[in-house]
Amino acid sequence: MTVNEQPRRPRHLMDPDNPVRPVNDKSLTRVQQWVMSVLAVFTVAHLAVGMVIGAVAIDPAFQSSRVGLCIIAGAFGVLGLAGGFLIHRRSPLTPWLALGLLPALVGLWIVLR
Repeated sequence: MTVNEQPRRPRHLMDPDNPVRPVNDKSLTRVQQWVMSVLAVFTVAHLAVGMVIGAVAIDPAFQSSRVGLCIIAGAFGVLGLAGGFLIHRRSPLTPWLALGLLPALVGLWIVLR
């Protein structure tokens, strides 16, 4: 080995002098959108279900509070699904939004029976 030669860098390490070709940004963006929308929808769905569980756990003497929490849970569910559609740059006004009302309807059925 001569004095001017640098040792070869192993292939699995990044070489700042020789950057790797760019990644296909379109497919990466698509994956990021799906991951972000799934995380957003399921996080908000857990919040809505938690509010319904809280409504069921409240003392039955506070019936209006129980119903109010179920209604708020429905609003969160609808907004969570709308957020998922907006992440994909689609119109949030779709029949799928009715699915966001499901936790609230189940909660109201439990609370009001």
